Amino acid sequence: MSAGTRTPRLPEGRYGRRGDRETDRRLKVVGAVCGVLLLGLIAWLGGSYLIRETRINGTVPTFQAVSDSELQLHLAVRKTEGTAGSCTVRSQGENGAVVGVADFPVPAAGTGYDAVVSLRTTARGTTAELLGCTPA
Repeated sequence: MSAGTRTPRLPEGRYGRRGDRETDRRLKVVGAVCGVLLLGLIAWLGGSYLIRETRINGTVPTFQAVSDSELQLHLAVRKTEGTAGSCTVRSQGENGAVVGVADFPVPAAGTGYDAVVSLRTTARGTTAELLGCTPA
């Protein structure tokens, strides 16, 4: 052996290149672009949801089974002035089967609409669920 010791040389390409600043910079740029696109998508989806919800939005605060073939429910709708539409309500029986579905019209006048409406059912309804309201 000689007096000077040499460091063993690693096989080229086996362990990757060290200090490749260009690759690191590319990864950072790609990550930043993906982050900006993701934030844009979230903002777009949130904005479209808020715009859709501000036009017409309803609830069914109370309901009562009047008979085996009729359900009376209170339909409360908030909407922007001049927006007409309809709200879809369904009822289910004790076994979970759908026993009635109906669309109730919402007039354009005013910013709200409150009404007690009747939903015809094929059996005794145990629920009254608002599926959604759509502007006309």
